[in-house]
Amino acid sequence: MRDYKLVVLGAGGVGKSCLTVQFVQGVYLDTYDPTIEDSYRKTIEIDNKVFDLEILDTAGVAQFTAMRELYIKSGMGFLLVYSVTDRQSLDELMELREQVLRIKDSSKVPMVLVGNKADLNDERVISVEEGIEVSSTWGKVPFYETSALLRSNVDEVFVDLVRQIMRNEMESIANAEIRNPSMQRRNGSSTNPSPVARSGARQQQQQQLRNQEPNSTIEGNATSRTKPQRSGQKAVSGQQLSSTNAVNSSSDKKASDTAKSSGCCVIS
Repeated sequence: MRDYKLVVLGAGGVGKSCLTVQFVQGVYLDTYDPTIEDSYRKTIEIDNKVFDLEILDTAGVAQFTAMRELYIKSGMGFLLVYSVTDRQSLDELMELREQVLRIKDSSKVPMVLVGNKADLNDERVISVEEGIEVSSTWGKVPFYETSALLRSNVDEVFVDLVRQIMRNEMESIANAEIRNPSMQRRNGSSTNPSPVARSGARQQQQQQLRNQEPNSTIEGNATSRTKPQRSGQKAVSGQQLSSTNAVNSSSDKKASDTAKSSGCCVIS
């Protein structure tokens, strides 16, 4: 099981707690109680993997913003939530995103842009197209419009965020193995051994075969050309028989005598 810490960020009153509680508990909060800090846990299976999620629902009101840096430092992925009925909430997300990137010291942070309260179409002041445009400006950050009331796209935003974190982890491991190939051998994760490793394995296998079957012949289709002689091996003629038809040493001698009488030479 993998432990992931998710952080829900956004201005006050955009529905961060409603989204989180709907995802974790499957219920809708119909009263607004400003959050200072609430932490929730949920175990979920995604892509045949089990994750234990710790979800931090943060304060959106100004007097608690000093705590935000601590949340961001510990977070692995971020839901940036605004309300489609409140333009200022989207404007505040611009600053929040910059703060996340600065604190995490990375331009590639798992993140989802969420336009909540999509069920309130009569009060909408931010269009879907504007949300898509912001997402594109942010580098094609995944964007969803959600409704905590109707449970629309609630699961999807959290699942998308978990998948981003998982991809980031896999990329980090792959990049580390590229920089330090010995990690592949220690982790047993190498599927493409280096040429040196493959050569060493072949030599070890050949030595084991020679130790186990010193008199066995080479199997397979013979070629018409004589292969270069290797150290510790005898050259074999193009007409050498397979191991199932191998002849004993006395037969080899008879074949040699016959070949000499017919003007051929035998490589011994």
